[in-house]
Amino acid sequence: MKYGARNKIVAKVTSVKSDQIMSLVKFDVTSPAQMASVLTTESLEELGLKVGDTVQLVIKAIHVLPVKDQGE
Repeated sequence: MKYGARNKIVAKVTSVKSDQIMSLVKFDVTSPAQMASVLTTESLEELGLKVGDTVQLVIKAIHVLPVKDQGE
């Protein structure tokens, strides 16, 4: 299966809660991941980011899409 999301984090399902309309699935991350951010150069300069800096990544997203291999 191909999909547009490029950042992938391997995770294990730890709980599932469902009602008639929606389900909440919780995950434990099981492998390290690399992430990327696109920001304006003005923001980059204001933050003073450089290689080797330690930062916190705040993830702002409206969807987390679980993708399961068909062989499982």
